[in-house]
Amino acid sequence: MSASLASILGLVVMFILGTALPINMGALAFALAFLIGSAFVGMSANAILAGFPGDLVVTLVGITYLFAIAQKNGTIDLLVHWAVRAVGGHIAAIPWVMFGVAAVLTAIGAVSPAAVAIIAPIALRFARHYRIDPLMMGLLVVHGAQGGGFSPISIYGGITNQIVARAGLPGDETALFLASLLFNLAVAVSVFFVFGGGKLIGRRDTDLHEEFEEGGRANLPVTGHGGTPAAPRNGEPHAPPQANRDRVLTLIGLLVLGVGSLAFSLNVGLMAISVAVVLALLAPEAQKGAVDKVSWSTVLLIAGVITYVGVLQKAGAIDMVSNSVAQLGAPLLAALLLCYIGGVVSAFASSTGVLGAIIPLAVPFLAGGEIGAVGMIASLAISATIVDVSPFSTNGALVLANAPEGERDRLFRRFLIYSGLVVIAGPLLAWAVLIVPGWL
Repeated sequence: MSASLASILGLVVMFILGTALPINMGALAFALAFLIGSAFVGMSANAILAGFPGDLVVTLVGITYLFAIAQKNGTIDLLVHWAVRAVGGHIAAIPWVMFGVAAVLTAIGAVSPAAVAIIAPIALRFARHYRIDPLMMGLLVVHGAQGGGFSPISIYGGITNQIVARAGLPGDETALFLASLLFNLAVAVSVFFVFGGGKLIGRRDTDLHEEFEEGGRANLPVTGHGGTPAAPRNGEPHAPPQANRDRVLTLIGLLVLGVGSLAFSLNVGLMAISVAVVLALLAPEAQKGAVDKVSWSTVLLIAGVITYVGVLQKAGAIDMVSNSVAQLGAPLLAALLLCYIGGVVSAFASSTGVLGAIIPLAVPFLAGGEIGAVGMIASLAISATIVDVSPFSTNGALVLANAPEGERDRLFRRFLIYSGLVVIAGPLLAWAVLIVPGWL
């Protein structure tokens, strides 16, 4: 068996096992990199580890560490509280507040499932109280999290931009972020009106209770439109979060991170760790345990997958696949095929892992210059993440888990139908909007 074919089969095995079994795909990737790299490609251990993405690991650790501190000291609760207050009683605005908060959380460094895990319980309790379609509310939370997910200081954005830079492709961090945000916003607008959002316009409730703002911890029963909810089961409503010293310092730290990385091109990972360390020194007790909240499974996942991609490159597999796609003789069709590969695989596997594998596959294909690199990268990124509304993905599962037990089966079926439509139409729309205009 040739080295290129063996490495491609290893990639297939990695995705199948990582999807079917509760094994971290990154750990599988490291093991397969060692096995295939040594046995078929003739690489030494040092050569295999040369593909380890140290800069990306620092970015992942720094951003998730900083976000863990922000969540632990209540800064995230404060942002949600401010956002809900901004509704001002306009019920139609509530789904958009959830969209916006989820987008902000991922844009400042939360992994998408973490943002959905925080916002989904709040959103679905609002949905029950105000008779908003739970599917629409859940979808806006997920699309919001995906929309903010490609900012230059986010997890997805950091992964994609660094992969692009390592591949020597021309990149545009702002264009990638705006493409994802506007694409998900357009989808969310369609979802809002298709699932009854138009009926909410004009409805108001001036009695927005604190228990909603605190994440629905009171477990309120369903009430009529705009009705007053029953008293919380666990006693008095929680007091709303206030802007104390630690939270203000955290907000300043997030602002410094954004300015430093965007305006002065400072390394995002080192900046994030530096801000987190300063916050930890100023309030050592408040940040205790934050390191344990770092998304170590994501770090292992992306580090393993990208290390395996190095083996793929050495084996010549990436050139072989990309040349096969390019030989179709139709660049637009080849670009569409790559988008669908990313979208379909990501619907059942980790989007983070797919991003790490699919973008390098496009590098030789893009070298011809017939397809614009910026549009192609944005299209691949959107295709690989827009499908995370699937109930088999972490985001979709988190929304379902927060639905009332009696509604869960029906909501699952509706999620399944919607995610099927997204897998079919999402990559096609991303291709049509971001790649075709550049070709024409």
